[in-house]
Amino acid sequence: MSNKSENIDTYNALKSVAEHLKESDKKVQVIFAHNGVGKTRLSRAFKELATTSDTLYFNAFTEDLFHWDNDLENDTTRVLQLKESKFFKVFEGHGFDIERRVRELLNRYVDFDFSIDLKAKKVSFSREITKEGKSEKVEDIKISRGEENIFVWSFFLAIAQLAIDNDENYAWVKTIYIDDPISSLDDNNVIIVASHLAQLIKDSKDKDKKFIISTHHGLFYNVIVNELRGADKYLLTKNGEN
Repeated sequence: MSNKSENIDTYNALKSVAEHLKESDKKVQVIFAHNGVGKTRLSRAFKELATTSDTLYFNAFTEDLFHWDNDLENDTTRVLQLKESKFFKVFEGHGFDIERRVRELLNRYVDFDFSIDLKAKKVSFSREITKEGKSEKVEDIKISRGEENIFVWSFFLAIAQLAIDNDENYAWVKTIYIDDPISSLDDNNVIIVASHLAQLIKDSKDKDKKFIISTHHGLFYNVIVNELRGADKYLLTKNGEN
C-alpha cells in the first residue's frame, strides 16, 4: 500500500495494512484499489483487530443483511427481508422514525417508496405510475439491483448519521468504514453518492469519529478526494504491482 503523496510502504499481510489504518490519527482515510486486490478482505482484517466492536461497516457483508423473499408460490408479495444483526439496533431507539430518515435520503436518488414492518423485519416497495391519464400506486414491486443498492446505502447513511450524532444506540461507533457503496450505479448517481457522503463527513462535529473509505471506482474516488482535501489517500496493490 502506498500513500499517494508520500513514499511507498510495503506490508506482508492485509492485517498489517489494517493496523496502519487503525493507528492513524487522521479523521478521513481514502483507499483506491482495483477489484481483486483485497478491499473487502482489508475491511474484515480491520474488524478482526478489535477485541470489542467499535466500527460501523458498509461492505458486501452489509448488503447481505438484506435479502429478497420473492413469493415464488404466488408471485404477488415481494419483500426485502432484514436479517438479525447489531446493524439494525436502530429499531430499538427510533422505531418508525427510521422510515422518515431513510426516505429523506432515498428521495435524492429514486422515485419509489417503501414501508418497513418492524415486527417482521421486512421492507415492501411501491411506485406511483400513470395509467390512462390517472395516477395509481403499484404495491409489492421488486426494485432493480441498482435501486436496491441505493436503498441499502440510504439505510446505512441513516444509521451512520445517528452514529455521527452520537445517538445512544450507536455510542459504540468510533470508526465508520465504507467499502465500495456504488455497485450497479450509473455515473450520475456515483457523483451524487460521493458528494453526499463527503458532505456528511464534513458536517461531522465529532472530532474523534474516524472514516475509512475504500473503492475501485475512479470517478467515486476522485469526487471524494476533491471534496475531502485533508484526507490521507492510499493506493492498495498486491506486491509486485505498480
